[in-house]
This record gives sequence, structure tokens and C-alpha cells, in this order.
Amino acid sequence: MDTRWDVIVIGAGAAGLTAGIYLGRARKKTLILDHATVGGQMILTYAVANYPGVPETAGASIVQTMREQAEGVGCTVMGNADVLSVDLSGPDKVVEVDDEGTFTAPVVILATGGIPRRLGLPSEERFQARGISYCATCDGDFFTDQDIVVIGGGNSALEEAVSLTTYASSVTVIHEFEEFQAQPWAVAEAEKNPKVRFLTNQEVVEFAGESSLSAVVTRDKRTGELVRTEASGAFLFIGYVPNTGWLEGVVKLNERGEIVTDEDLRTDVLGVFAAGDARVKRYRQITTAVADGTVAALSAIAHLTELERAAAA
Repeated sequence: MDTRWDVIVIGAGAAGLTAGIYLGRARKKTLILDHATVGGQMILTYAVANYPGVPETAGASIVQTMREQAEGVGCTVMGNADVLSVDLSGPDKVVEVDDEGTFTAPVVILATGGIPRRLGLPSEERFQARGISYCATCDGDFFTDQDIVVIGGGNSALEEAVSLTTYASSVTVIHEFEEFQAQPWAVAEAEKNPKVRFLTNQEVVEFAGESSLSAVVTRDKRTGELVRTEASGAFLFIGYVPNTGWLEGVVKLNERGEIVTDEDLRTDVLGVFAAGDARVKRYRQITTAVADGTVAALSAIAHLTELERAAAA
């Protein structure tokens, strides 16, 4: 494989793949890397219903189309590519990838996304893969005709709660506040589903069971009373943690570990751009990630043009 590229995109979710499509169409030699499965959080989404121009479909289907588009315009896309180190300080950015070697490019786009946030309870660790899941698409079928809970109060929590009713006998949505952070339409969809019930103002204090999960114990924040909800499965959708720990000291991050950019998605390092859920932003949707990928790619193309002009002068 070639070691020299015009642009290296780190992250192959919605933002990274979109950036690749624009870069490839501009005939920029582009390498897209992802430490895990290509697609990022999209691959975990049971149904995408608000992507403009696309009927409701599985996130995996959108991923497949995006990847085919990126590869169709000449991008090389690599999943399960662990980035061991980066040096972004000079005019030539250096990216070392496990089992693949070292790649260089004058431009890098960071589209590293995030991972599901965890509650951090000792019992949460104990029941992972034994009742606790962070992916409805991956694990919903395992809980056919069983009672389960969904923990969270945002769009993802309520949308996935509805999707899980395809399998489960009942879905109890547990939320720590009285009001949901989800959009009204997501709340309405969940409320009209006869299999979904709500348990609000609840703090999760323990996951209980023997060899596998059998109940979720919460504390009512109004009364202090402990509430035990019988469930063989618990799906957690309580936000995300940006995949940026390895970028500490490499580019500017805020107090939450999100990459700081300007409106053109430039970081504080010349030639390095950021897009998607890893950067500072208020809303995180597939559509906003796609928009970021577009802007980052166009900004990267403009930067490459400036470098070419400077070299020719």
C-alpha cells in the first residue's frame, strides 16, 4: 500500500466517510482509517428515520452506501486499523498504524467520534454481555419476549426503546429527571407504544442478578425510596465520550475532551481539521456529522490548493 497521501481521515463514521466522498471527487488521494468497524455509531442504529431524502432504514444500510460511494471515487477505506501514534506538528503529518506501517500526508481530518457513556457502577462491569448492552441493533434479538429496561432520556434512548419493542415483551424507560431531553416527536412515539412505560426521577444504583442480569435497582430522587425493576436486559443510552484521549497535547481540546475548531473546522494545528461527534458542538446527529464532513473536506481541499500555489511560486 502507498505510504504517501494527500489527506488521511482518521475515523470512518458519517463524518469521515462524507469527507472521503468530497475529497475523492476532488481527486485527492485519500486514506480513511478506523480503529473499529467502518460506520461508527451509525452501524449500531436500528432505524434512521430523519435522514433527508432517505426512507426509514437501518444505519448499517447507510454505512454500506457511504462506503461504496467513498471507495467508488478512489478512497481507500480501512477498518480495524489501530493508530499507534501521530505526529501532526510538521508540514508532513505522520500516522503510524498497527500492522500497516507509517503513512504521511500534508492534511489530516480527525473524525474519531465517540463511545457510549457508562454509569461507572461496579455492577455495570459485572453484567456487561450478561444482560447489559449499549447497542439495540446488536443485541435486541437476544431479549425476545423478555422484560427489559432502557436507561436514558435523549433521542437515542427513546428511539431505541421503541425499536426494542420489536423483540421485548415490555420496555421500561428509566430516566433521572422528570422531563426528557428528547425531541417531542421522539417522546410522543414512545408514549403511544403500548409496550413502553416510564420511570422518571430515578437514579440507577445497582444492577442485580446471579449469573446474568435480573433487575435494575434505582433510587427515587423525590422520596429516596429504592425501586427494583425486574428485567433480564438493560440498554444504556446516556450520551457519549469523545474518542480523543490520545489527542491530549496534540490538538486543542476543551474540558470535556472535545476537539476545538473554528467555523471552517480547522483545529489549532495547521493542516489538521476535525469533524463529527469528536469536536465541540451542541447537536450530534448523522446529518450534522455529514455536514461536518463536507465542511472539513472543502476546507482541506482549499488548504491543499494553497500549498500547491505556495510550492509553485
